Amino acid sequence: MTTKIITVQDPHASSDLAPQLDSLYTKIRWRLLPLLMFCYMIAFLDRVNIGYAQLQMKQTLPFGDAVYGLGAGIFFIGYFLFELPSNLMLKRSGVRKTLLRIMFCWGLVAAAMMFVATPWQFYTLRFLLGAFEAGFFPGVILYFTYWFPAPRRGQVIAIFMTAAAVAGLIAGPLSGGILKYLNGVAGYSGWQWMFVIQGLPACVLGLVAYLYLQDSPEQAKWLNAGEKRLLNEDMVRDLKNARNKSQDSLAQMFRDPKVYLLSMAYFMFLGATYMLVFWMPTLIQGWGSKDLLHVGLMTTIPNIVGIIGTVLIGLHSDKHRERRWHFVGCMGVAVSGLAIATLLNGHLLLSVAALGLAYVGIKAATPIFFALVSEYLSVAATAGGIAFISSLGNLGPAVTPWLNGVINSHTGGHVSSMYLGIVMYLSAGLLVLITARTVKAAKTLTAMAES
Repeated sequence: MTTKIITVQDPHASSDLAPQLDSLYTKIRWRLLPLLMFCYMIAFLDRVNIGYAQLQMKQTLPFGDAVYGLGAGIFFIGYFLFELPSNLMLKRSGVRKTLLRIMFCWGLVAAAMMFVATPWQFYTLRFLLGAFEAGFFPGVILYFTYWFPAPRRGQVIAIFMTAAAVAGLIAGPLSGGILKYLNGVAGYSGWQWMFVIQGLPACVLGLVAYLYLQDSPEQAKWLNAGEKRLLNEDMVRDLKNARNKSQDSLAQMFRDPKVYLLSMAYFMFLGATYMLVFWMPTLIQGWGSKDLLHVGLMTTIPNIVGIIGTVLIGLHSDKHRERRWHFVGCMGVAVSGLAIATLLNGHLLLSVAALGLAYVGIKAATPIFFALVSEYLSVAATAGGIAFISSLGNLGPAVTPWLNGVINSHTGGHVSSMYLGIVMYLSAGLLVLITARTVKAAKTLTAMAES
């Protein structure tokens, strides 16, 4: 997927208004996206930095791989349980108060990880971190619906999600540097400083968001009266168009078995992906890189290669309007990279290069998967359907880090991460290969019946 800004015109709006609307939405994007993307970067960092912290935590605390794996995965249980309630609170209390509550609380919990001393303290704080952070991403997506009509919203969300890719690039060097250079400062370990330094910014950003954002366009003093009127008219046209769509399509979606098969495919894909995210620093350390800063720097290589692959594969998929075989191909590339890494028997540079190959498929697969899903679901069911599939898929990372930790504890190594990832990526590819074929056939029959 590419984040290039393109002109998106509402077909229900007058062509005379198109230049004014483009200018208006550009202004809104520049006002909202930088801050929200920075907040999302911190959220992603606080979610995955445990992968780097455990390199030192297991040296100072009685934590084995199974304990670490369960703690890493339990985050997603809290995330799953509190995603919907948090969004309901946002609709009642407004985005400013909600983001302040969410970010201040998750920042305190993330920083409090420095005081962890027992497994149960570890589990509790990771669960609370997921529970508090759960409302952020869906809350921002809901917030975008107040400012952008449907024809422009997908592009805005795509730009917003690139923040996670940027966070993945800086997580390694930042975390590795803190672990190495602050270890022992003021009597605290490097992993303790890492949680404080990366956690407290969320509290500050929560206050900034409260002061900087507005709950609705009507409250935006940075829009003049004409811009507010133009925005309101465009949003009313979009809402009227949405109400003309089928209202029972969401209920039909819940009865569609293919939606659950796609959810299972995403469960497998996301579970394998986060398992690699959490365990990659340990893998690289086991391949011979003992310096924690070097470990962090090494993790950027797969991420950089993966981002380049995402752009190229996404462009090719868009050009040919084909999703099924592109996703299956991505899973094939991911499996090939992991298989090569297992055969290299721990050769550091070649193994990291093999992970880079795997990340080409892994990074490119997510936008292709959701493009496939969005093209299958009806317009009225798209938002709810994507959220439903995403919620079920997020249970994957709740299971796989723990499962992998248990396997590692019994085998005494981390090669199981590769084997488990290979099996799950193969399963995801097979499920999409089977399900998307029936999806395509069903849509063809529907089109023929309507013609």
